[in-house]
Amino acid sequence: MTRTPEYMKIYLSVREKIVSGTYPFGSRIPSKRTTAADFGVSVITAEHSYEILAEEGYIEARERSGYYVVYKDEDVYSAAPAPEIKTPHTERGALSLGSEGSGTGIPFPTLSKFMRRTVTDCGERLLVKSPGEGCCELRESLSKYLSRCRGINVPYERIVIGGGSEYLYGVCVEILGFDRVALENPSYEKIKRVYESRGVTCDMLKMGSDGIFTEELSETSADVLHVTPFQSFPSGITASASKRREYVKWANQRCGYLIEDDYDSEFSPSSKTEDTLFSLSEKEDGGRVIYLNTFSRTVAPSMRAGYMILPERLIDKFEKNAGFHSCTVPVFEQYLLSELIDSGEFERNINRVRRKRRRDI
Repeated sequence: MTRTPEYMKIYLSVREKIVSGTYPFGSRIPSKRTTAADFGVSVITAEHSYEILAEEGYIEARERSGYYVVYKDEDVYSAAPAPEIKTPHTERGALSLGSEGSGTGIPFPTLSKFMRRTVTDCGERLLVKSPGEGCCELRESLSKYLSRCRGINVPYERIVIGGGSEYLYGVCVEILGFDRVALENPSYEKIKRVYESRGVTCDMLKMGSDGIFTEELSETSADVLHVTPFQSFPSGITASASKRREYVKWANQRCGYLIEDDYDSEFSPSSKTEDTLFSLSEKEDGGRVIYLNTFSRTVAPSMRAGYMILPERLIDKFEKNAGFHSCTVPVFEQYLLSELIDSGEFERNINRVRRKRRRDI
């Protein structure tokens, strides 16, 4: 069993006290020295935990005063001007090229080595048709990876493989049967185009510096909200801890659903990976989040493969409304991805990019 690092024990303990209201908004939390003494660790370890909490918007440091709680369970945001939008690329995967030392994808020499290994190791299995939900091998690999690295603990049966995020947007429409969806404004252009091509009306909700304005969420009549909580494209906005929980609460109150489009958070320069809406929602009301991710950033832009994780309550709906589809990802690519994940190469590449981003900050 994997041992939880000491800094994570402090992080989880303090975060729980903040979210539960034990440390209310505006209150001063114990000093780094006090926390270090309570947990029997160094002050540096406690400081590392506090830095992560500050990065995620739970606390803030005030000079010569200590750390104070800035997380609010019921946050209402004023209509501040939208932040400057940076649009260096028109495609979200534009920086995924896997050449050595650049982009976020796996370098080509490494990828070609694993392609040859896949052919050798899998042999005639590559000629067998994939199940509609995707090959069990890849889904099992993903289940272990998500538990190990993302804090998402689901059996492989709740993971569905499909030909990239844009394809999976359409599958979400089939599963939920909605005719109206709320989107971030601005958001990735193709999200709106895919939904409109399916006859879905899109409510565009304005964003502030930490996510969609509360007033906008309240006024939309949609009961499905499609969001990119980390580095939303093209604005670059990352939802705060308060805002993420507000999204989850919004779905619970409406008996609706969130579609979490998580295309870049694995590369967060933070020493702790970002909390997903999916993992937050699973703890409340049985889960109301469909989680989507793709390999076009983590492997290569040409890898038109993605996956979605369904809440338990939607498994039957998927089988009834969309389970008849054949898998749209070639078997070879599925086994290749499984090899990359099981070997540890997938994680090593992600860690390489994260280290580079930390150096560049």
